[in-house]
Amino acid sequence: MTNDPIVWKLRDRELDLSRRGLVMGILNVTPDSFSDGGAFREPAGALRHARRMIVEGADIVDIGGESTRPGAEPVTEPDELERTIPVVEALRAEWDGLISIDTTKAAVAGAALAAGADIVNDVSGLRGDEGMTGVCAEAGCGVVVMHMQGEPRTMQRNPEYGDVVREVRAFFKKRYEALQDGGIKRERICFDPGIGFGKTLAHNLALLANLDRLQLTGRPLLVGVSRKSFIGAVLDDPSLDHREWPTVALTALTHTRGARIHRVHSVRENREALRMMEAIVGAGPGVEGR
Repeated sequence: MTNDPIVWKLRDRELDLSRRGLVMGILNVTPDSFSDGGAFREPAGALRHARRMIVEGADIVDIGGESTRPGAEPVTEPDELERTIPVVEALRAEWDGLISIDTTKAAVAGAALAAGADIVNDVSGLRGDEGMTGVCAEAGCGVVVMHMQGEPRTMQRNPEYGDVVREVRAFFKKRYEALQDGGIKRERICFDPGIGFGKTLAHNLALLANLDRLQLTGRPLLVGVSRKSFIGAVLDDPSLDHREWPTVALTALTHTRGARIHRVHSVRENREALRMMEAIVGAGPGVEGR
């Protein structure tokens, strides 16, 4: 991790994340996401959940209409548009905070940006649709560029790396150059190592232990570990109910190692952990005496 300023520009907003962390609340409007699939498919229910996350301290609401869990089947463009755009429109009508669209499709991203979204969060690293780079460049939105080996249907069958940390960092550097060549300004780019996306347990742990080695100068890192199966593997407990507090612990740990955006299901607990870490990091040198 470097001491360089970390500034993320999102359309007409500018965020200094040099010390501050953001909580990105997950809003899946899908029938088959691994943790909450089907819970918020109707726009009214999705909007209620978004409001709840905002009250609990979410800085960003990330709206996704296609599950990216291992083995997930693709969703058609019309279905994804139908699921997500009414929610983006309704949320923007009543909230001035940051809205992210979780999609690999340029048409969905474009529609969400037109409806008021600020960020495109693309698990394919803006490689899944050749039109995505142009859409994001024209909008001047923030982009989250995630690393994934393979694609959701097959990514966990047999992921292999020589050196996972080195290879993910090399991917970041390559995409950084390509996206700038495509018209996306450097200050709008954020990177995500893709925990659980084409990685074994050992790969995930290595990436989390070496987040500081993944950071490119001045660019923020997003980390999404919330309730993921590698937590259950470490704990030898497959229950989703028992993954929440380990997620909170990882939010605190990854903040100290350079992560600045934390994508989570349970906002309040992770926001409180992040506030404590920010207070400790910002306290500076110790003061003698009582």
